[in-house]
Amino acid sequence: MEEQPRRLSGFTGAAGAREAHVWDRAFGPWDLYFGVVWVATMTFVLGAGFPAAGYRMLSAALLVPLAPWYVWVGRPLLLLEPDARLRESLRYLAGNLALFLPASVLVGEARLATFALVPPCFMLLPLRRAVAAVALVALAPVAGWALLWRPPGHDVFVSALGSSVTFVFSAFIGAWITRIIQQSQERASLIAELDASREEVARLSAAQGAHAERERMSREIHDTLAQGFTSLLMLVQAVQSELETDPEQARRHLELMAATARQNLAEARSLVSGGAPADLDAGSLPDAVRRLAARQDPPAAVSVTGEVRPLAAALEVVALRSCQESLANAAKHAGPGARCSLSLAYGDAELTVTVEDTGRGFDPTAPATGYGLRGLRARAAEAGGTASIISAVHAGTTVTVTLPIR
Repeated sequence: MEEQPRRLSGFTGAAGAREAHVWDRAFGPWDLYFGVVWVATMTFVLGAGFPAAGYRMLSAALLVPLAPWYVWVGRPLLLLEPDARLRESLRYLAGNLALFLPASVLVGEARLATFALVPPCFMLLPLRRAVAAVALVALAPVAGWALLWRPPGHDVFVSALGSSVTFVFSAFIGAWITRIIQQSQERASLIAELDASREEVARLSAAQGAHAERERMSREIHDTLAQGFTSLLMLVQAVQSELETDPEQARRHLELMAATARQNLAEARSLVSGGAPADLDAGSLPDAVRRLAARQDPPAAVSVTGEVRPLAAALEVVALRSCQESLANAAKHAGPGARCSLSLAYGDAELTVTVEDTGRGFDPTAPATGYGLRGLRARAAEAGGTASIISAVHAGTTVTVTLPIR
């Protein structure tokens, strides 16, 4: 299949994602170039010493329409998009030849117009047709001039040599520039695709970041505020049943409700400010775990082994949230009378958090319906650790979270 015409606007269309190509901004100088060549050709034709004045006037008269033909037909074609019909381009170039060839046959100096007529051939036609058109523009005038006037052999040789050099040079430069334009179009298309890919990556990254932040906030709210409100509801129910039968226990539960509410308020402020959990702000991880255990009903036992030392803030947050989630699950599902214990084991390369309860247990292989255990595992995985749950019906539950210390 023959290649499509290569127009300057075609390159602009490919490069439009960034800016208009310099050639589109250079049509003013190109118009000036065409005008200078046309005026120079008219001057040389009218001032030539051969042939007689009548022939020179006729040749000049044939060249005169080239200027309005270019302005009204040629220039608009050069600015069209690449899908313009090839027939219109051929019509314009045929008009050029119909005016130029007779003029250049009559007066040899009219061949100077070749410099203005060759570039549009490459702009408007496929490469092979452009080369054929250039050959006609460069060589046909010399042949017609020699047949009409029968000049000396030396003059014919010089004119033929000049026309041949003009043709070869024009074909070489035209093909070279056409190839440059083609490569530029391809690169412009690649740049446009790259820009589009970057925009898509940025969009996906933003979406992924927003999704990750929603997941993080969901876990934070579930492990703090939601668990605190759940504890408050359970304490309210306990107080309602104890007001008449055990006022002392009811007062103790009311104090625990106030402490839980204050803790929830501190956690809410921490979430808004993006800081560390409220318990960790007040001391070390073991201290935060002890405060958390003391707020349970009944209070959970805490043991700490190994060399206690400050760890990365993100690691301590995961450890504390794991304890919160495990204790909240025990409070909701372990049943009345169940007791909990927590242990922190500091090793050289890992921190192990273990939460045990003596409650009713469950079947870990059953499909999970809640968010808690899934969020617990996700937290551990984000920190590069693991979370395991061991449980059986009527045999209690043990949650173990192992986090690497870097």
